[in-house]
Amino acid sequence: MRGEYKVPGGKLVAVDLNVSDGRLSEVSISGDFFLEPDEALEDINAALSGLSADAGVEHLAAAVDGALDGAVSLIGFTPEAIGIAVRRALGKATGWHDHVFDVIPPLTLDPAVHVALDEVIAREVATGERPPTLRFWDWDRPLVVIGSFQSVRNEVDPDGAARHGIEVVRRISGGGAMFMEPGNTITYSLVVPSSLVEGLSFERSYSFLDEWVIAALADVGVRAHFVPLNDIASDQGKIGGAAQKRFVAGAVLHHVTMAYDIDADKMLEVLRIGREKLSDKGTRSANKRVDPMRSQTGMSREAIIDSFMASFARAHRTTPAAYSDSELAAAKELVESKFATEEWTHRVP
Repeated sequence: MRGEYKVPGGKLVAVDLNVSDGRLSEVSISGDFFLEPDEALEDINAALSGLSADAGVEHLAAAVDGALDGAVSLIGFTPEAIGIAVRRALGKATGWHDHVFDVIPPLTLDPAVHVALDEVIAREVATGERPPTLRFWDWDRPLVVIGSFQSVRNEVDPDGAARHGIEVVRRISGGGAMFMEPGNTITYSLVVPSSLVEGLSFERSYSFLDEWVIAALADVGVRAHFVPLNDIASDQGKIGGAAQKRFVAGAVLHHVTMAYDIDADKMLEVLRIGREKLSDKGTRSANKRVDPMRSQTGMSREAIIDSFMASFARAHRTTPAAYSDSELAAAKELVESKFATEEWTHRVP
């Protein structure tokens, strides 16, 4: 059996192994990493041989770490990376190449329906009813989408929201508030099986699932990088942020919102955020627009989304897709029964 894992920003780790009587045997680690001294590779292989084939990434990484003394240097990889490669060899963890992704282009909907679709699609990916899915949002009215653990009264000015006709919906993932007017942000949701991020910490899973969009940003002329825990930035400042939700049923929701061209004055009237926080989103003054994607690319929002979808398709196996009638119906029912209710929206005081 063979498994591979490319460390984000690091090197490739490959493992070849057999399983005998439920235990790892003939383990051979290889890759384009650096390791000093050379003899440590034999110690790594020996540490893994004989371990249970059901061992998790943490157990495998601990065995490797325990076999190495302080004089050993792993450069470009980690014991955790070795554990993930072993799990992939055993078919317990998966890589990008193991999946074919549905890609759904923007469809204009009530933004609350998009919030509900995150839950609907994640349930289907977890059960195998739908393959891993990348979908882009488009919406027909303004909305503030707050994180799962945020307080409405702390985040939203009710007078400002009422003055501009902006409602509030709580999403299922954590993170901060999203100020969403039609055409002012680029938002997408990526839903994958949990096996794709098995063994990765939350922080590592953010950077891992953001790798493709960092490359996609380069395609539109933006030199971007990942900023822990969940931000994407260029040399000119923050571009956007990500949020995640892991489902015990076996799926991970990872969604990203990037500022395309936001009315900063209106946002300050609606959201209770100070100018200092606003400054990391690409503006020094509330009288300017928060427009990193528009100003840094010179492209229309639609052209950027088209380029993003093309970039993802070049890097991964994809299939053009759409929402089913049953998915849309389930999302609308969830809006009525959950996302539009006072109990859900104000569940955090």
